[in-house]
Amino acid sequence: MKTSRGGATDTVRFANRSEEEFAKILDFYGIRWEYEPRTFPLEWDDRGRVIESFNPDFYLPECDLFIELTTLKQSLVTRKNRKVRRLRELYPGVNIKIFYGRDFRQLLLKYGLRPTAAAR
Repeated sequence: MKTSRGGATDTVRFANRSEEEFAKILDFYGIRWEYEPRTFPLEWDDRGRVIESFNPDFYLPECDLFIELTTLKQSLVTRKNRKVRRLRELYPGVNIKIFYGRDFRQLLLKYGLRPTAAAR
């Protein structure tokens, strides 16, 4: 788990540029975040071993909110939506929000940032 309270994005290895830009926005506004802090088991085999899990991109502890970005490959949206639905079924007390590509682009534009190729 990687955490930040501003300016620590340089020490985190993000999976993609969109995650890094999102973290910088959170840092700018002083919003504490954790990067991929928890894995939620979603499916088990007959022996009880986890065969599918979900690891949301960010957790905002002060909001008790997980955030998943789906900005790179929109073809993965259906799969991620299914995982989020399953997470909500198994863990009804967990708050999670998906940021789709269009949501992320609007967020960047709102804050005067130019969307990267990864967010287009």
